[in-house]
Amino acid sequence: MSNEKLPKAAPRFAELPTEGRSAITLAQLRLFVAVSDEGSFSAAAAGLGMSQSSLSEGVRALEAALGHSVLLRTRSGVTLTPAGQQVIGYARDALMAVQDLQLAANPSRTLSGQLTVTTYRSIGQQLLAPALGRLHTAHPDLHIRVLDAVRDGAGGVKFISSGEADVGLIEAPSDPGLLFEALLRDPYLAVLPAKQAGPLTWESLKSQPLLLPPLSSPANQPVLAFLRRHQALSRNITEVDEDDVILSMVEYGLGITIFPRLAIGTLSRSLMTAALPEPLERVIGLVIRPGRAALPHVRALSEAVRAQLAERKTEESGV
Repeated sequence: MSNEKLPKAAPRFAELPTEGRSAITLAQLRLFVAVSDEGSFSAAAAGLGMSQSSLSEGVRALEAALGHSVLLRTRSGVTLTPAGQQVIGYARDALMAVQDLQLAANPSRTLSGQLTVTTYRSIGQQLLAPALGRLHTAHPDLHIRVLDAVRDGAGGVKFISSGEADVGLIEAPSDPGLLFEALLRDPYLAVLPAKQAGPLTWESLKSQPLLLPPLSSPANQPVLAFLRRHQALSRNITEVDEDDVILSMVEYGLGITIFPRLAIGTLSRSLMTAALPEPLERVIGLVIRPGRAALPHVRALSEAVRAQLAERKTEESGV
């Protein structure tokens, strides 16, 4: 038998080369994401309950481990550097994976920690808020954070894709990589002065001033496309930031508006709703990243939303 030694087998799980740099820790990633979300070191430190100097030290350690700066201080706050923009998604995924692992390992315990939901203001008021009331009763230690779906410029889809939000109660996404469970259909209605007689026609829509939220808002795109398709888009469009102000302007005869039914709420006696000449609706449902639907906190919210929707349907049917 030969005395020649066989080459030593490579370790099954080899460490990635770091070129002498320190290993990246989850604590460092958590600090990085917190500063990115808050837009400043001071706000992130306050939210984390730590000193700003300790937070800065942790971020510097992350940058040393990466070999690149990830955050840039400016007069208006903190922004991501090009390297920061490349790695922020991976940082969120790493933190989310650890959170998901902990939740999946303890499915029967009382839920705690944070659950982040993104939705529209109207859905938040009409459906999410009462559903969260149910959730709080069952899991009082679960902290809820709600993000305005309009803020990400994509109706909440970017919040879900990036992991900044755990679940969305929003419109059906165009991204086929996200899971969607349709829950309700919400028709668009015209809101006009109660004294305005007769059904709406394409010509009457086109001839009246139209009051809408900022045209850049994703919520407006279905309405604009719908009116253009029927050649009924008014030449006189006024953009108004607040829905309540829009309704007040309609009340004073400054034009009409088109809102989803859930966004209208209770109208004054001087206003009325009218059906559009042809139906237009949005489909609202739960949007979740694949692999997360079975997590306890996501499942608990989904069940609370479904229960609230079932109660709402029962009340509307008068059963």
